[in-house]
Amino acid sequence: MENYIIKNRYTGKVTIEGKAKSFRPFVELHKADLSGANLSGANLSGADLSGADLYKADLIGADLSGADLYKANLSGANLSGANLSGANLYKADLIGADLSGANLYGTNLYKAEINNNQQAMLEALGVKVRGI
Repeated sequence: MENYIIKNRYTGKVTIEGKAKSFRPFVELHKADLSGANLSGANLSGADLSGADLYKADLIGADLSGADLYKANLSGANLSGANLSGANLYKADLIGADLSGANLYGTNLYKAEINNNQQAMLEALGVKVRGI
């Protein structure tokens, strides 16, 4: 079974349908409008999501390892339990994003927009956040 990205024209919600919820054939999502998308458990490893709008997207348990999220809007997104190891979040907007339980090993958060609570949580985890 192929994987499909479906956007409901009435609600604007985006979902993935298919066997493995994998975006491997769709790695070019540069500047994509995925706001409010249900991408929980999706394989977005290595995907180009630079400039993408992921406002309030559901990314619970998603694999974003090595993904390029340069200047992506992740404000209000749920990234709990997501794998962001090695991801590029340079200048990404993470204000209000839920990062609880996320794997941030080797993640580039340079000049990422985060709030004070997120910064304190990240620093407590030993994540280096510079240039904010």
